[in-house]
Formats: sequence, structure tokens, C-alpha cells
Amino acid sequence: MSALTITLFSADDLERHLPELGALLHACVHDGASVGFVLPCCVEECEAFWRGKVLPTLRNGRLVLLVAREDDAIAGTVQLDYDTMPNQRHRADVRKLLVHPAWRRQGIARALMTELECQALRLQRSLLTLDTRTGDHAEPLYIALGYQAVGMIPGYAREPDEERFDATTIMYKSLHSRHPEREARKDGSGR
Repeated sequence: MSALTITLFSADDLERHLPELGALLHACVHDGASVGFVLPCCVEECEAFWRGKVLPTLRNGRLVLLVAREDDAIAGTVQLDYDTMPNQRHRADVRKLLVHPAWRRQGIARALMTELECQALRLQRSLLTLDTRTGDHAEPLYIALGYQAVGMIPGYAREPDEERFDATTIMYKSLHSRHPEREARKDGSGR
């Protein structure tokens, strides 16, 4: 039986594993994932995403990249973007939760998200936000992990394989175990 490991990738790690990361993204897009790409989509385009969009932010220290591996194979990834303005130093955006179709339904997405929350707390980020295609298979996972849906934007993104536009659901999760504003309202000291 293979062992799942979650690794914090550096910019150098990303460069070394660029072909595998490109292949992961390519497989997810070809399996219907709404992650910014449309078909036809080649592996080179997926590698260019990692090289041009992820690597610079990772290199300048404003992004966490977690990679899940089963033995030596990359099974999934997720990103935590904490490149925020000064009045938002308490929050970060969850980006590109990807699990290879061959490794789905094995708890990898949940493991990645759990570790992502640990990394957010380490960075003193207590509010996480994300968006997901409305009705997508990831939506129930986020809800099970404690994310709250706050709204939906219709016609947000084109389907990867057809000329149709899907809605996206905006979600958030507070990593505080208690909500001071709620506690204040309960005891009457709040407004």
C-alpha cells in the first residue's frame, strides 16, 4: 500500500517537477475541471501556467504550494495565495485544488485542505476565501470542511469543453474557533 505525503513545495521544487505539475493540470482540465482552461488544452499550456503564474508568486514568498504524493507520483495540489493588501493581512485565497482523476475519492483533497488551513494559521491568516463552480463535486467537500457559501455569480466562467457559462459560488471559512463578534452579540455587549 502506498503512503500519501503532503509536501510544501518551494520555487525550486516547482521547477524540478514542472512536467508532472503540467501533466496533473492537463489531466484535470481534460476530466472537466473548471480551473481556468478550455479545450483544446495542451500540456505545454499547463506547464506555462505553473511557470508564468505560480512560480513568480511562489518565488517572491506570497504563495504556499502544497503537493500531495502517493509514493513518487504527484496526485494533487492546492495553493494558498496570501499576497494581500495591508488591510487584509488576516486573510488568504484558496486556489486551484487539483486531484488527478486517477486518485480521486481517496481523501487527498481533504488532506490537502487540512494542511492548507495549518499553513494559513502559521501565516496568521484566519479567514480563507475561495470560489468553485456552482454544483461542482468540490462544493460538498468545502461545505463539509466548514466553508460557508455567501453568494453565487451567474455566467462567471466558460465550461472547459463547451460554449456554456457556469455560475461560481463564493465561499469563506473563519479559522477562529470562536467568533468574537458573535460572542459580543450573545452577551449583549455588542451592537
